[in-house]
Amino acid sequence: MSNIRINGERLWDSLMEMARIGATEKGGVCRLALTDLDRQGRDLFVKWAKEAGCTITVDRMGNIFARREGRNPSLPPVMTGSHLDSQPTGGRFDGVYGVLAGLEVLRTLNDLNYETEAPVEVAVWTNEEGSRFAPAMVASGVFAGVFDLDYGLSRADLDGKTMGQELERIGYAGDQPVGKPVGAYFEAHIEQGPILEAEGKTIGIVTHAQGQRWYEVVLTGQEAHAGPTPMPIRRDALLGAAKIVQAVNKIGLDNAPVACATVGLMQVHPNSRNVIPGRVFFTIDLRHPDDDVLSKMDRELRAAIDEVVADGRLEAKVEQIFYYAPVPFEEGCVNAVRAATAAAGFSNRDIVSGAGHDACYLAKVAPTGMIFIPCIDGISHNEIEDAKPEWVAAGAEVLLGAMLERANAGSGAAADAA
Repeated sequence: MSNIRINGERLWDSLMEMARIGATEKGGVCRLALTDLDRQGRDLFVKWAKEAGCTITVDRMGNIFARREGRNPSLPPVMTGSHLDSQPTGGRFDGVYGVLAGLEVLRTLNDLNYETEAPVEVAVWTNEEGSRFAPAMVASGVFAGVFDLDYGLSRADLDGKTMGQELERIGYAGDQPVGKPVGAYFEAHIEQGPILEAEGKTIGIVTHAQGQRWYEVVLTGQEAHAGPTPMPIRRDALLGAAKIVQAVNKIGLDNAPVACATVGLMQVHPNSRNVIPGRVFFTIDLRHPDDDVLSKMDRELRAAIDEVVADGRLEAKVEQIFYYAPVPFEEGCVNAVRAATAAAGFSNRDIVSGAGHDACYLAKVAPTGMIFIPCIDGISHNEIEDAKPEWVAAGAEVLLGAMLERANAGSGAAADAA
């Protein structure tokens, strides 16, 4: 299939048009899950998919599926996709690139009047980021049977609004059941790290994804006046939280080079300049590609929290809200990506994903592979996130080749002139 080329300019233009929805002053986007801006992005994708002749279905978690029928509609679809929601200070490519690269695959097949044996679909997964509603990837998790539907719909933001309520409000509470057979799933994504650009490689052939554990911690001490209260008798919850932050960082460093450990969100109560903090809520994110090491990091974290609590005469509530083991992607899909990359002649390397993606849950229910392209300076989850048009086009070329291999497996299908 090396003679089939996507329209890189059309794909780039689509990415830039989508980036106007929720655009920020620094060149990024803020399109939080199930906000009005997320609805606008969804509406634009649905419009484009319908113009490409796709049928649209939406399941009860708000996942959108744009389907291009194949010669044999009884076969499970070969699917691609990603997400349209962003971080509060997100970039123009994280997630949305995988969605619009998939749309470009369908548009290219239309340009060539090409009929695949199996149907092909592009998915938009709800709330991949986990920024507004925790945990991340909750809707693809429901699709894969990791979470049940009630759990998914009941996830609430910091204002107490649930995913179910917000899906209804923006008009994307679909009527289709969550979950269906998938012949194969591919996801194209920016790397979100510096390796590909540093090595001058255009394509990352993703073989595995790191495992993750997410925690929510409430540390409780006692509020008191910042002036009259002597230092030795204070029960300062923020001081305890600061020590735990330092311990989290040490856990990441002690399990180098591939471990990651992060405190990313913190809320201090009562948050007054002359009151010793009595309660702190914060999050912890641990990652490693070896599940045994990830479990060791969990034990180290809990021991560190216990020590801080004892020293500071504090109380702690620690809840692990999200876990998945390291994910090996399916050999056949990895090889399809490898073959498509070789056919197109792109420089490449095998790579492990440090970030979580919807593909990590799809891998539980379907053969799955991922394609990485570089991002400039490896920066992501940042408004200055950027990629070069030639990288964007290359990833979509590989996605097209890999999807065609799986969609035509055993059929000998070829392009049909209209």
